Amino acid sequence: MLEITFLGTGAAIPSKRRNHMGIALKFNGDIYLLDCGENIQRQFLYTNLSPMKIKAIFITHLHGDHILGIPGVIQSLSFMGRTQKLEIYGPKGIKEIVEMAKNFGYNCIEYEVEVKEIKKNKEVKILEEKDFCFYAYPTKHYIPSYAYIFKEIKKPRLDINKAKELGIKVGPDLKKLKEGIPVKNIHGETIFPEQVLLPPKRGICVAYSGDTLPIEDFALFLKNLDCSLLIHEATFDSSEKSLAEETYHSTVEDAYRIFKLSQAEKLILTHISARYDKEENFLIYKRDVERFNDNIEISEDLKKYEVRV
Repeated sequence: MLEITFLGTGAAIPSKRRNHMGIALKFNGDIYLLDCGENIQRQFLYTNLSPMKIKAIFITHLHGDHILGIPGVIQSLSFMGRTQKLEIYGPKGIKEIVEMAKNFGYNCIEYEVEVKEIKKNKEVKILEEKDFCFYAYPTKHYIPSYAYIFKEIKKPRLDINKAKELGIKVGPDLKKLKEGIPVKNIHGETIFPEQVLLPPKRGICVAYSGDTLPIEDFALFLKNLDCSLLIHEATFDSSEKSLAEETYHSTVEDAYRIFKLSQAEKLILTHISARYDKEENFLIYKRDVERFNDNIEISEDLKKYEVRV
């Protein structure tokens, strides 16, 4: 199970309704933070999440509403006694930003902060653990920017009845086959893993677009990954198409089109302009979303989702 908490859902200017961007993914007890806008460390106080559990931060691009929370998070973790290494990923220039954050004001960071710059102009796997990985995908903003995709890794399943039929004893040999290692059966014959393994179960896959114009190739990449949840920016309602294109952002309709192409099961819209803090404007935005009559939600600060397959 993957737990998603929206710490901030607003665009360039924070509002009473929406903080700057930040999304916490909690998996196996660790937290992976997507963007770190201003005030993100305080948003944690309104959740059941501990910032000490942040294992890595993924920055989509270097605009202030996505990075201004880095100094506060880094320094607060030090005050809280952190000793575990913190990893930070982002486009070229993130190293300089983090160095400035570490040295901003009088403070002492007593744990390791490892920064990894992404410089690829195509999709790339940037982090891989035993049971999950993260991809970065270049997006179309007016500075270098990336989307991030969390993909759970499931191992092939063992068909134990088939293994028994082929003369494999219950015990260590079953584990070897599951791990891809051939073994000998009771008759001395070699049994290969592909003879007894079933396809892996479907894993969780969640994508976050960051700030971007709509990209059809991104949608197709998500389709190939069997993505179940797409979190896509929709800064403006669909009537503001020209403004969205001018500022390298997406509208509700843009995000919906990418969602349908990706064949994901659910779409959550985020990075909502502060103009929609006014109730009459938010109603326009909400009606725009409702006309698609599909599995779409507008993100709200501090709302939590549990993703299962």
